[in-house]
Amino acid sequence: MQIPFIKMHGLGNNYIYLDFFQYTVEEEKLSELAKSVSNVHTGIGSDGLIIIHPSETADVGMRIFNKDGSEGQSCGNGLRCTAKYAFEQGIVAEKRFRIETKANIVEAEVQVTNEKVDQVTINMGKPHLERELIPMQGNPKQHVIGEPFEIQGQTLELTALSMGNPHAVFLVDQINGEQVSQLGPLVEKDERFPQGANVEFIEIVSPVEINFSVWERGSGITQACGTGACAAVVAGVLNGQLKRNESVTVHLPGGDLDITWDADGNVWMTGGAETVATGVFYSPCKVL
Repeated sequence: MQIPFIKMHGLGNNYIYLDFFQYTVEEEKLSELAKSVSNVHTGIGSDGLIIIHPSETADVGMRIFNKDGSEGQSCGNGLRCTAKYAFEQGIVAEKRFRIETKANIVEAEVQVTNEKVDQVTINMGKPHLERELIPMQGNPKQHVIGEPFEIQGQTLELTALSMGNPHAVFLVDQINGEQVSQLGPLVEKDERFPQGANVEFIEIVSPVEINFSVWERGSGITQACGTGACAAVVAGVLNGQLKRNESVTVHLPGGDLDITWDADGNVWMTGGAETVATGVFYSPCKVL
């Protein structure tokens, strides 16, 4: 069968998008389809698969499947791309609208030039800091801020939280790519995180600027992670290194995001989204 697709990226974090406003694919095939399209050798090549679909509770819905076939709860870069697609394709008419994810419903606002979306701001909601909501083993109501975390003979300082998905954030003096690639997969699957974790290493440049690298749960090293950038700024504030209610520029491998944790507790993310290609993918999945 031929499955129409769109490939989009936010700061290099790229996904294959399917428009379920026009067609659907068998539910039980979505996990295998995600693995198939993500494969750079035998598929299209991506960090995963995102479904844009009708929603009963918001203006548009979004589901994300990682390249290993697991279903995620939210994706900041995916949200910006979904917002761009929904506006440019006329799924929504207003510049401000709501998107449903597995984690929550978020508010999106698009900035438009010549009928094309070039920037998207997302209210990512409030971070969850209690262990039971991350989730992470330990005292259910306890916060995890600068806590010693031993792994492979090393002791790192961990700040953990949820942005609708679990994040393990480590503040380091200098980001080391080898550290990310070696420790990232171990922390992701560490038993202290029963649902796994996205793993971020951040380097404080100034009170309003950080460097960032990520190992994403289910996908590995990626060029950017929107929820991870949000988690990184929250972690920086909690550790007294960044300022609340001020925009922080996060330098990711794929580009920059502007993140603000406001006085009301909401985390705002602003960044770009780009369409790469459209086409058809040949798959045994049945298109409905």
